[in-house]
Amino acid sequence: MIIHAFDPDSPAIITPAAASRVEGLPETVLVCFTQKFFGAVLALAPGREIGVLRGGRDVPVYRLGFGGREIGFYHTLIGGAASAALLEEIISNGAKKILFFGSCGALDPALAAGGLIVPTAAYRDEGVSYHYAPPADYIEVPTAARLSEILASLGVPFVQTKTWTTDCFYRETRSGMAARRAEGCGAVEMECASVTAVGAFRGAEVYQFLYAADSLAAADWDRRILGAMPEDLRDAIAKIALETAIRL
Repeated sequence: MIIHAFDPDSPAIITPAAASRVEGLPETVLVCFTQKFFGAVLALAPGREIGVLRGGRDVPVYRLGFGGREIGFYHTLIGGAASAALLEEIISNGAKKILFFGSCGALDPALAAGGLIVPTAAYRDEGVSYHYAPPADYIEVPTAARLSEILASLGVPFVQTKTWTTDCFYRETRSGMAARRAEGCGAVEMECASVTAVGAFRGAEVYQFLYAADSLAAADWDRRILGAMPEDLRDAIAKIALETAIRL
């Protein structure tokens, strides 16, 4: 069964180092999930392309200057498997601290649209993490405390919660949601368990914060700001991501 796929002692057939080389990559890397956030970050911190990742399709990597510091930056692919593959490549190129930021669905009715969330643990309802960590329902996010400290120092409001990582959003069932909420999950998304497991396995610090977009908390799904985020809110979150990344 997939939950028993973890095989840490046998060598991999394909290694990420063989996929791509990025020259001059800073040790800290910021990662977004949408083209609009990609543009918002580049508008705040212009940079130059320094290489390409090849996990599924060519993904350009940039070196940005912001606040007197330099960081790497790329727009990853959505989903645990794709984002984990690109994370493997960026770590193999020398990244040591990687900050992901992206949207999630709110399971807690108190989570307002656009509100920020720091995941403390992720329910492993996907396939990637079982290849990187022993079987367990949840994987703890070891960087949550440090990320929370940084956001608090910036005066940024946020909440901590467990999250439900699933690779099949059309099969997020009512009973599944009720079970996750009973366990303390306030959000649902597609990547946290996967990228957390890769980071732990490879010895890299992987951070992630989320912003609440749609809501699954009521009787009917509420799209809220999913795909229609106000531009000023997007710019504000992009700036928070950059300010956080340079403090890692």
